[in-house]
Amino acid sequence: MAYSRLVRFIPKSSPGTVLIGQPVDDSLDVGLATRKGEEVEVRVFSGSSALSPGELTNKREKVGTLLSPISREEIGTIRCIGLNYKDHAREVKMDFPSEPILFLKPNTSLADPYPAPTIIPKHTLAHNTADYESELAVVIGKECKNVSEADALSYVLGYTACNDVSSRTSQLSQSQWCYSKGFDGACPLGPVLVSPELIKDPSKLWIKGKKNGEVVQDSGIDDLIFEIPKLISFLSQGTTLPPGTTIVTGTPKGVGMGTETYLKDGDEVAIEVSPHIGTLITVYQAEK
Repeated sequence: MAYSRLVRFIPKSSPGTVLIGQPVDDSLDVGLATRKGEEVEVRVFSGSSALSPGELTNKREKVGTLLSPISREEIGTIRCIGLNYKDHAREVKMDFPSEPILFLKPNTSLADPYPAPTIIPKHTLAHNTADYESELAVVIGKECKNVSEADALSYVLGYTACNDVSSRTSQLSQSQWCYSKGFDGACPLGPVLVSPELIKDPSKLWIKGKKNGEVVQDSGIDDLIFEIPKLISFLSQGTTLPPGTTIVTGTPKGVGMGTETYLKDGDEVAIEVSPHIGTLITVYQAEK
């Protein structure tokens, strides 16, 4: 593995250029530092993609704009798993599923971390049911088909955080969830992509979601109904998952739907996955 913690960014020195690199400070929460306006210094890789990073160089740059670790061109169709935390299923009073529930987001739903805003569409504003979901995302690093659970983690390129933004009225009025979760910007991803060399057992990670500074989600990844090796194996049966495929693994309890407190213009959601990944921050804007 060429990197341990990778960021994709536009440097301050060259606003028209996209680079990838590794934070000089191994312990820095890149998302929080960016939100606070602090400088984030990065050692630059010779390549331009997490899928082909090249070599780590001695060149250093400061992050001007933080981008999602995987680009829209690389991510393909985003595979998402619904109702995959035990406490969340209890929260919404639904039975545990017998197998993973899959829905898809298009690559046009991919969004960058702060400072890029996520736009709440007009049709969602009309219903006042825009919602957040704190999630761990898994990025596939090599072509994956018909893999076993035992081999599944060997196909992982890295782990990052995701916010599965949803329109609940649309979701509950349809049997398929793609429409209600697939609008532009409905999949913020970041802030860093962490190597499986650092995260050998993703079930030991912890995820915490804050809405306007208040903790609303707080759970171990070990509360998953279907663990990550199962998800990768399941999704690969009869289906090729190309490099860059991103699997969004479900959300713990504490979503807005549970308390009927939905997102509005100016709200901020921070999703922290620890250790190593850090905080994905999303600020919401109402569509004009």
